[in-house]
Amino acid sequence: MVDVLPGPRAVEPEPSPSAVRRALRRARDGATLDVTEAAVLLAARGEQLDELLDVASRVRDAGLADAGRPGVVTYSRKVFIPLTRLCRDRCHYCTFATVPHRLPAAFLERDEVLEIARAGAAAGCKEALFTLGDRPEERWPAAREWLDARGYDSTLDYVRACAIAVLEETGLLPHLNPGVMSWEELTRLKPVAPSMGMMLETTATRLWSDKSGPHYGSPDKEPAVRLRALTDAGRVGVPFTTGILIGIGENRTERAESIFAIRAAARAHGHVQETIVQNFRAKPDTAMRDDPDASLEDLAATIAVTRIVLGPKMRVQAPPNLVGEEFALMLRAGIDDWGGVSPVTADHVNPERPWPAIDELAARSADAGFTLRERLTVYPRYVQAGSPWIDTRLHAHVAALSGPDGLANEDAVVEGRPWQEPDGGFASTGRIDLNSSIDTTGRTDDRRGDFDSVYGDWESLRDSVSASTVAAPERLDSDVRAGLRLASHNPAALLRPENEAAAMAVLTADGAALEELARLADDVRRDTVGDEVTYVVNRNINFSNVCYVGCRFCAFAQRERDADAFRLSLDEVAARAADAAADGATEVCMQGGIDPQLPVTFYADLVRSVHAAVPGMHVHAFSPMEIVSAAAKAGVSIREWITELRDAGLGSIPGTAAEILDDEVRWVLTKGKLPAAQWVEVVSTAHELGVASSSTMMYGHVDTPAHWLGHMRTLAGVQDRTGGFTEFVPLPFVHHNAPIYLAGIARPGPTERDNRAVHAFARLALHGRIDHIQCSWVKLGDDLAAEILRGGADDMGGTLMEETISRMAGSENGSARSVTELTAIAAAAGRPVRQRTTTYRGRPEHLTPARRALPLTPA
Repeated sequence: MVDVLPGPRAVEPEPSPSAVRRALRRARDGATLDVTEAAVLLAARGEQLDELLDVASRVRDAGLADAGRPGVVTYSRKVFIPLTRLCRDRCHYCTFATVPHRLPAAFLERDEVLEIARAGAAAGCKEALFTLGDRPEERWPAAREWLDARGYDSTLDYVRACAIAVLEETGLLPHLNPGVMSWEELTRLKPVAPSMGMMLETTATRLWSDKSGPHYGSPDKEPAVRLRALTDAGRVGVPFTTGILIGIGENRTERAESIFAIRAAARAHGHVQETIVQNFRAKPDTAMRDDPDASLEDLAATIAVTRIVLGPKMRVQAPPNLVGEEFALMLRAGIDDWGGVSPVTADHVNPERPWPAIDELAARSADAGFTLRERLTVYPRYVQAGSPWIDTRLHAHVAALSGPDGLANEDAVVEGRPWQEPDGGFASTGRIDLNSSIDTTGRTDDRRGDFDSVYGDWESLRDSVSASTVAAPERLDSDVRAGLRLASHNPAALLRPENEAAAMAVLTADGAALEELARLADDVRRDTVGDEVTYVVNRNINFSNVCYVGCRFCAFAQRERDADAFRLSLDEVAARAADAAADGATEVCMQGGIDPQLPVTFYADLVRSVHAAVPGMHVHAFSPMEIVSAAAKAGVSIREWITELRDAGLGSIPGTAAEILDDEVRWVLTKGKLPAAQWVEVVSTAHELGVASSSTMMYGHVDTPAHWLGHMRTLAGVQDRTGGFTEFVPLPFVHHNAPIYLAGIARPGPTERDNRAVHAFARLALHGRIDHIQCSWVKLGDDLAAEILRGGADDMGGTLMEETISRMAGSENGSARSVTELTAIAAAAGRPVRQRTTTYRGRPEHLTPARRALPLTPA
């Protein structure tokens, strides 16, 4: 280990007694503190510290009363599984991480993991805490070789396999602490663990970037990286444990900023189930062995400030083996949890400090007036909520160990239970006639039942949107002229960075400039694809609208118990496909919510069911979000999952779930949807496997024209690499019932000018890359669709036969168009029509169902 001692600490002057008094008064009055006031309170000592602890205690007590367990402090009975002590980081205070030659093996074997877990189950433990170093295979060849020899691609793949083994063989609930994880990795691990964790530690970047800092040389300890992982856990909906480590060189302001960073993440996503306040204790044989320990008074003040800042609903923890004899002091400071305590294994991170006996911990808590109760690794509010916080495959495991109040059932039998959900079909349920009744009786309510919780905190979202709003650049006549000139002679060059000013000028053009842009786009359209307006005879089949992802623009998704929720059986989908074929359809377009009840076999079985009912039917199905979620649920790579679907008969995928391919916008629009890079990975992989896709952009909400330009550049980059996009479909935001509009954050969709400009610009900028530009009649309406057909578009999409997603959002343009009606739209634009195939290749053929499909389920 590198022997680098920390340099001088960033010292702050002590706040004046009057400043502490003012901050205390505001805390006592229940005022919302800012970072400066929190930093001042961290310096409270003597009588002022006593007063601070009293305020924090009252906040904690109010939270426990509100949760229905006044006077109860909790702990988790666990075993500690040190899966590997190798790590790519070099933290200067850590004794857990070591080097390969000091270990008998790079990782614990699966049997060793199970031996520890079985001992825990026999001792009544209910949590298996997996602790390990970050990505050791990226630093240590021994770790890479160990994984390769056993067929694992990464440490996280092995973590997943071991977690499943623990669930099935012992019944303990895994809590995973593998360090920094990406959105995709969190998604893959969520089905095998009710909770996960990662200490934020500190947001003080200098402690990572300075050579004398305790985190220097540790890529995973960069605060921005850890904050991203903390936020991604919220986006995926993982009940998450985090916390701060005090006394490693941070000053009071930096410590307060770390607490506020946790508060921001918790407010935005609601996923932070507990916050640990841990004190630095110097360890021998480390670079920081001579540094002073954080004092217990400092720890108490920090716990109290954490409690006041994070509020009564947050669970706050102090590790009981690091507080000496000061149990009562920590309870006065506002903790309500002692963390995990093991009757079987040592604390491998702090091996020199043994756990207190659980009986002693109960006695110490009782001395301070509290009752000690056992909890699970996941806290009661998430246990009781179930989906979307806890994956369906874990419901039975969690239910077996929990009581009615969501705490642990101390009499529960801890035994292994099957983890893999049973495969097979299911009956149609819910409002399965929504596809037709949406046009008559409409939706039951304008919002889903969990509107106030599933989308995160609206107020913090509103603040973030306001802070990031950037005024549009001034449009200069010279830029407009340059843009139109470029559009006339070299339209694809509009996407080049050096032409950004010209591109933005025409993208925001109005009046005569907009008319000229539309004329140029129509000329390019005519030269590229001719005058025929194409369409496909298809049927949309939404097989489920049950979804808990929390996309803030989506009015389609419902909770399972909502009045408008539905789920279609395979037979129902096959019958609708056969019905569509009888009406001349050559394609079914199938998408659904990220429904936790769908078995992993459902997606391929759905494709096979359609082909069995109608041989030759083109199956255009499954958005990138559906593919990522299903692959994670199945525990396979995106490539493997798409390959399975392709081999089952999937013809192409819709390029939906793109929205705007800029993560700053995406994280406003969606709470938990896949990042832009993941969307690109999915469509690129599909193209490489011979599965074509459309491409889309949803615009007119919290975006700007600059985002539209960036989005099209991203699509152009993918098309240059893969050539797999069949068309580009601009999708105007339908606002009426969209949650983000109802919350007062999004604007009411794009203007007519926006719609015309986006379609015309796309025709020009994507010229030579994507030949077909589609206008969505269901979102635009017939008249505007005809206008856009005169300004660069060449395709009207499909007849749809049923369309639920836009109609649930409040679109007033119906859910189907006949060929005659589509012909009339084209005629209004002065253009002939032609039926096409999904991929624009070959000629559509009449399809005949293989047999009379089962009758549609009666409404």
